[in-house]
Amino acid sequence: MKLKVIVHEAEEGGYWAEVPAIPGCATQGDTFEELLANLYDAVEGCLSVDVEEIAIQDTDRVMEIAV
Repeated sequence: MKLKVIVHEAEEGGYWAEVPAIPGCATQGDTFEELLANLYDAVEGCLSVDVEEIAIQDTDRVMEIAV
């Protein structure tokens, strides 16, 4: 999976980045290398959120999609 990331220079130094495709997914780093490492952790954390079990009715449709 490829994701677009917007990298910003922080006013206080260093960098911060956001992932528009994942609302609320953002991180920062003092160096660009630290930012990259933190980005991988942030995306993994945002995508691995536990979702509670949802009750499915007989009339509901369950689908899988690739993104």
